[in-house]
Amino acid sequence: MTHMFKKIDHVQLTAPTGSEYEAREFYAGMLGMEEVKKPESLEANGGVWFRFGEFELHIGIEEPYTPAKKAHPAFEVDQLDEFIALLEEHKVNYTVDDQLPNANRIYLNDPFGNRLEVLEWIEQ
Repeated sequence: MTHMFKKIDHVQLTAPTGSEYEAREFYAGMLGMEEVKKPESLEANGGVWFRFGEFELHIGIEEPYTPAKKAHPAFEVDQLDEFIALLEEHKVNYTVDDQLPNANRIYLNDPFGNRLEVLEWIEQ
């Protein structure tokens, strides 16, 4: 094989037309991700991009819009209990899932109905 995958460059989720403000409020405002300026050649497409650490999450515009109900990104965090407190403070619903060995994890939906997984690995 002459090519090798190096890493995931970004994950893209979608949102309905005109939802950039709400995406900024959720991903940057509440979750604390940094907004990344999109290349000028892509600005007309709408949407908004975010960065956390060395990873990027892109919110693209899609019409007609259908949220990702099963497919999802999974975000590893430290102090899942503090993250849950943040969600509760902002009245964001989540579901606890205990089916993954050696992990505490929850699922939630972004403002557009996309499924997000957040987990903290437990050291054995």
